Amino acid sequence: VIPCVVSEWSVWSGCAEPCKTTYRVRRRHVIQEPRNGGEACPPLEERAGCVEYWTQQGTECKQSLIPALITTGGFGKARKKRAAADGNERAGYCVEFQLVAITPGCLQSQHSYTHWMQYLREGHTVCVECQHPALDSSSLHCYGDGSGSKKNQLLHWQAVGNPRCKGTWKRIRQLDACSCPSVHSFLFI
Repeated sequence: VIPCVVSEWSVWSGCAEPCKTTYRVRRRHVIQEPRNGGEACPPLEERAGCVEYWTQQGTECKQSLIPALITTGGFGKARKKRAAADGNERAGYCVEFQLVAITPGCLQSQHSYTHWMQYLREGHTVCVECQHPALDSSSLHCYGDGSGSKKNQLLHWQAVGNPRCKGTWKRIRQLDACSCPSVHSFLFI
């Protein structure tokens, strides 16, 4: 009985396509085929999720691919008090998203400053506010807000304070007058 023998994995390839949520690949090859009922060969290819933020020409991809960094909406009250002193901030806006996927890490943190992550639930609609200083003064947008994305395009977000809490969402609409409910209210960082 001779089992299958395979090589070590190759290094991971680059992303299949730039500027898209896509995949990368690694491969291995068969060194010896199984014979006389030996153990079959394991998979010879693996794929993993991948996002490349630069085109092959070296220019930055569209803003819609940048993951949104979010925190609890309660952080905005202190932020507004500090910003009010200089009076130069532009009016912000809110974006509604439907949460599609959430990593288990969102529920595994025990720190008091991460309790807000318990309100992130798949299928729920959340409201994320873009306000000064996260509001970019030249583009008038917050990074990761999904502006310029296609309808139903999956966009990425990550919770500040817990790198294991991240996921995907779909942009529903932008609201110029923010009226986010307090429980499902978040802020772009």
